[in-house]
Amino acid sequence: MAVVTELQKIGMGLMGFGMFFLLFGVLLYFDSVLLAFGNVLFLSGLMLIVGVRRTAQFFFQRHKFRGSFFFLGGVALVLCRWPIIGILVESYGFVLLFRSFFPMALSFVLSAVNIPFLNAMFPSSSSMV
Repeated sequence: MAVVTELQKIGMGLMGFGMFFLLFGVLLYFDSVLLAFGNVLFLSGLMLIVGVRRTAQFFFQRHKFRGSFFFLGGVALVLCRWPIIGILVESYGFVLLFRSFFPMALSFVLSAVNIPFLNAMFPSSSSMV
């Protein structure tokens, strides 16, 4: 069982608030202050969870340079109060950074059909009768 430190708990809270502010900023027609605050909270929470060195190693890998450039450039554009262009650039960088993770996440979601609780809630209609 993994031990979660106090800094990691704080980091999870910061990431949660960051995602909330990002969603709320998008829902309020790309409010630049909320988006900037969400970006800062999300990135600082990420650094507290995995550590500063491992976060830097993730973003500055050679094969992830383009994704990191677009993601961090989008964050900079949001901080410079160009929220719509910044979020578009940031989301493109996010896709480039995590494109190797998407097949694993999709297979996890598709395997959720085998969970008994979900099978009871959503019965399949593939019966032979």
